[in-house]
Amino acid sequence: MKQFILVFLFLIVVSTGIIAQVADSVKNVPELAPSSTSEQQLENITENNEDAETEDDSYLQELVQFQRNPVNLNTADEALLKELMILSPLQIQNLVIYRNLMGNLIDIYELQAIPGWNIRMIQRLLPYVSIGRNGQAGKDLSSRFSNGQHSILFRYSQTLERSEGFLIDHSSTKSFYYGSPQKLMLRYKYVYKNLLQYGIVAEKDAGEEFFKGSQKSGFDFYSAHLFIRNLGIIKSLALGDFTVNLGQGLTQWQSLAFKKGPDIVSIKRQSAVLRPYNSAAEINFHRGAGITIGKRNWQLTVFGSYRKTDANFVTDTLQTTDDYISSLQTSGYHRTKSEIEDKGSQRQLAYGGNASIQSGRLHIGVNAIQFQFKVPLVKEPLPYNSYALSGKHFGNYSVDYSYTFKNLHFFGEAAMSSQNGTAFINGLLVSVSNNVDMSLLYRNISRKYQSLYTNAFTESTLPSNEKGLFTGITIRPAMQWQIDAYMDIYKFPWLRYRVDAPTNGTDYFAQVTYKPNKQLEIYSRYKRESKAINYNPEDLILNPVILQPRKNWRTQLGYKISPTFTIRNRVEMVWFDKKGGADESGFLMYVDLFYKPMMKRISANFRLQYFETQGYNSRLYAYESDVLYYFSIPVFYDKGYRYYINCNYDFSKKLSVWVKFGQFLYANKAVVGSGLDEIKGNRKSEIRAELQYKF
Repeated sequence: MKQFILVFLFLIVVSTGIIAQVADSVKNVPELAPSSTSEQQLENITENNEDAETEDDSYLQELVQFQRNPVNLNTADEALLKELMILSPLQIQNLVIYRNLMGNLIDIYELQAIPGWNIRMIQRLLPYVSIGRNGQAGKDLSSRFSNGQHSILFRYSQTLERSEGFLIDHSSTKSFYYGSPQKLMLRYKYVYKNLLQYGIVAEKDAGEEFFKGSQKSGFDFYSAHLFIRNLGIIKSLALGDFTVNLGQGLTQWQSLAFKKGPDIVSIKRQSAVLRPYNSAAEINFHRGAGITIGKRNWQLTVFGSYRKTDANFVTDTLQTTDDYISSLQTSGYHRTKSEIEDKGSQRQLAYGGNASIQSGRLHIGVNAIQFQFKVPLVKEPLPYNSYALSGKHFGNYSVDYSYTFKNLHFFGEAAMSSQNGTAFINGLLVSVSNNVDMSLLYRNISRKYQSLYTNAFTESTLPSNEKGLFTGITIRPAMQWQIDAYMDIYKFPWLRYRVDAPTNGTDYFAQVTYKPNKQLEIYSRYKRESKAINYNPEDLILNPVILQPRKNWRTQLGYKISPTFTIRNRVEMVWFDKKGGADESGFLMYVDLFYKPMMKRISANFRLQYFETQGYNSRLYAYESDVLYYFSIPVFYDKGYRYYINCNYDFSKKLSVWVKFGQFLYANKAVVGSGLDEIKGNRKSEIRAELQYKF
């Protein structure tokens, strides 16, 4: 492993030498990859969700939509500016105040004069905004339905090696994959600017049947939606599938939301209450209707949803109790007999709403949601489940607020559940000066507080049984330098899964970024977190609970060699429980090459990666470029190589195709994976192809 570290350091030195020799003359070249901040945020989501990669690509779809129909900074209201997920509340407020005082913006360079707007943030924002005149096209509903753009997207994915689930003898077991190994997705979508969209999504996972057996209707999952914005008093109208986002995520939050990361001002949840849903993920959305109406400084949202959901259905064969649901399933897989039986076994009715008022810089909202199940939910009688969701009926209610005073922005939410659990989140964003920003967030969520489809700023996946204080700071000592750091101290007053005692935890993060121009960006970060978990290698009667610290160091370099080529290098090391009984360490490094000639139809990127860890606890993650509207963040552990090539070719302005091939090559392994996903051999290969036609 030392040899690989030396080689990588040599690559950095060579790259830096090249940098000094290349003229700084390449200007206004679009980025070929997501920003390093966005990549890290998405990696954090995958890591915190225990390797469950999301199929909700709404965030990527919206970014592309904003590129095609940029937000007019002279007419955009606060709600639309929040949708960009780039601007902080203080930056949005300062833009509104600037427009009120100075009138409309005349040129894009004027953005530098807005208090709190820095060069780096403006560079991230530019692809999605414009400076235009007043006026709103598309007020007529008929023109929205006739002057937009249609698109059809088809995606195919497959692991080339057959896993045990496809090879096993069906006569010897009931647990096998009934369907084919292909994963298919078909999406039709119509969009008129940011004012109207409708579409249909159909998806089949690998191992699921297709037009036979349990899936005689074809695809395993279907979704349809119609969404209208800004039609008179109607601010949003959702029919079909949609998501609901309330307050700070304690009551309901179904859209993508970031947690801890280098962007320390993104701790506040910002979104419209209703948003369209047209992704392939099968769980986290509502199906029904919702409407937001508003006038002047008030808004009212109501919604209702009824849908089937996957669940573990338990039948009492002795008839001593009623049938019940032991847990709700969130994988969306229907490949085996048991998974097919779980499909749609629960009926879920949800309804609620939001009422809010904006008075100057003060916002107050009231939120409520109720759930009703056809079959009661009964968790396994274990100590950590003592306060889990149970029964047929439950709900959540809250009040959220935000207030801006000069360079201070206060926000928060106070919530209560139908089980009398309470939850509080209060935060503060401070623009100390033009080059210093700070954030502070305190949460206090009781063990009795339980919720469904939520995503608040917490250490745990769901907001429950947690107290914590987060503090962060961003310093820009010079235009080319940025320092980001945070500290999070938290505790869990009650037991949790695999943690049989109340525990404490800490998380420290520091990152230095150097970006002297558009061609070069280098960041180096250090992260240390310490969590407690059951650790019982000697099989004692009581599980000892110990703290297991995890340290991580990463350095990444990205450099645009020319208008056509960009290179990127990352090296990362991790140390898990270094002085404890579960000591592990890991290492990862990769080199990326991006090829994007200007005014050409073809583009491509290639990665070669080496990883070596001593076990799963020292696993690492790395964001991968992929086909349009898709991203993958594989988990890396054990020892091996990973490479992939991703190509795009535009046959015309209407027809485009993407193809990605990637492969894992493991050292000293006879099988890859486990259970029904076990592959004999030391390699795992996957191919993904996508075609999009616009008309």
